[in-house]
Amino acid sequence: MTNPETDTDNTRDLVLVRRFDAPCDLVFRAWTDPKALAQWCGPHGFKAVGDRLEAWPGGRHRACLIAPDGEEHWVGGKYLEVEPPHRLVFTHAWELATGENSPETVVTITFRESDGGTEMTFRQSGFDSASSLEGHEAGWSQSLERLSVFLGTESEGPNHV
Repeated sequence: MTNPETDTDNTRDLVLVRRFDAPCDLVFRAWTDPKALAQWCGPHGFKAVGDRLEAWPGGRHRACLIAPDGEEHWVGGKYLEVEPPHRLVFTHAWELATGENSPETVVTITFRESDGGTEMTFRQSGFDSASSLEGHEAGWSQSLERLSVFLGTESEGPNHV
């Protein structure tokens, strides 16, 4: 597993920065409240159904993203750090049809107060291929657009680092 704080090879890191006109605690809660997360998580046209969301260090998460054609995409992992309302770190792996999991990545999200709103930095580290990173970039970018709508704000972005 990579360490997003010390890993110096960032060639396979996805970094998205967004600013929301909402306080940090509200944006943080959108990531940790199962009912809120289900309202915005997933690309456009997808429905998110939570199975487990234990937002504490060592807690597990598992959800299904249902595509418009009904195809199910299960994802899960473990929370490594939960520091309300400033930081979330969790693992992320897709459950494959073979019964195995995709290679695990680590997601680190920081929330910083900025001009009366929140600057959120999203980093997903440890991709095993450029195509996997590109697919996740598209999915997360659409999810963050949906998050902005859910929060009732217009986010400033997309900013890719």
